[in-house]
Amino acid sequence: MRGRPQRALMLQAIAAAALDIDHIMERYLADGGTVPVATVREYLSGSVELSARDSNLLADVVNVLGQTSPALPVPHDAHDAADGSPEMSWRELGASGAFLLSDAEKEQARLDAVTRTHLLDTGPEERFDRITRNAQQRFQVSTAIVTLIDDERQFLKSVIGPVEQNMPKARSFCSTAIENSRPLIIRDTFHDEKFKWSPLVLGDPFIRFYAGYPLRSPDGWTVGTLCAIDQRARPFSPSDEHSLRRLALIAEHELAA
Repeated sequence: MRGRPQRALMLQAIAAAALDIDHIMERYLADGGTVPVATVREYLSGSVELSARDSNLLADVVNVLGQTSPALPVPHDAHDAADGSPEMSWRELGASGAFLLSDAEKEQARLDAVTRTHLLDTGPEERFDRITRNAQQRFQVSTAIVTLIDDERQFLKSVIGPVEQNMPKARSFCSTAIENSRPLIIRDTFHDEKFKWSPLVLGDPFIRFYAGYPLRSPDGWTVGTLCAIDQRARPFSPSDEHSLRRLALIAEHELAA
């Protein structure tokens, strides 16, 4: 079982320091590493082993790049003392371990996180309706929604305004919002290259303004959105974005409850 505890600790350190695999590989290759990035990914996912030289060099790189993180230093392979499961370790990383996964695996992990909310196809709840009321009032918009996005549709856990329940994922603005770590703000859809020809802009509900904040599960996967929508174009200030983020954090807390 050579390399298993070292690999598990390496994954934990990468997650704790939010290190990027491209940054790790750049330093690793500069320091004399010879293993390609695809093999390093396979090593971290537990599929293959590396030589002691390469795994130790990788550990040194992670320690240097993550020296400000609270994670323990990753030991050289010769110093491993504990047993561990790399497979469990990278799975427990949640979205922090997304760089180890293919696009299909990432989407499946996201869908699993949606399922774990146990909220799909459930009825209205005041704890979510309170959030959409606050959003509608704060931004003075016609519509506010809390959504969950599965593989085919947009489920509305809470809605104020004219938005279709179970809208196909491919049609929804929110399917784009969940692809990003930052909110999707469209102040005027008529001037947005992606959405100006959308049937939701040209037809009912005639969206002109959209502000969507991605909602994350406790392990970091994006499961849905909090959105403010209107039929008029409008500005959206840093203060507005802060307010949307505050309401989104409340929604995330409720999703995890």
